[in-house]
Amino acid sequence: MHYQVFVKNQSEQHFVASVVGIPDLTVEGTTEEEVISKLKLALEAQFANGKFVTVEVDSALAMSQTTPEYKHAGIFANDPTFDDFLKKLALIRQESNAK
Repeated sequence: MHYQVFVKNQSEQHFVASVVGIPDLTVEGTTEEEVISKLKLALEAQFANGKFVTVEVDSALAMSQTTPEYKHAGIFANDPTFDDFLKKLALIRQESNAK
């Protein structure tokens, strides 16, 4: 498997590396090669004790619970006057910006 690794040079001999998407897996070392090597070992140790699984979540339920404003998304999808509204709004903005 391939993982993206973020390596940050903190100072001349201090590097920090972490796996993108796994924020609690971070290592430190004196060279870039050292932190990459340490990170590979740490990632292998993580997999020795656990695994990735895929779960499916009802997207409508997830969106409505995490971001309530999404409940209004798409309410103008079938409104034939919405394009006219957007054109009028664009004209109002242009006039306002011109002032």
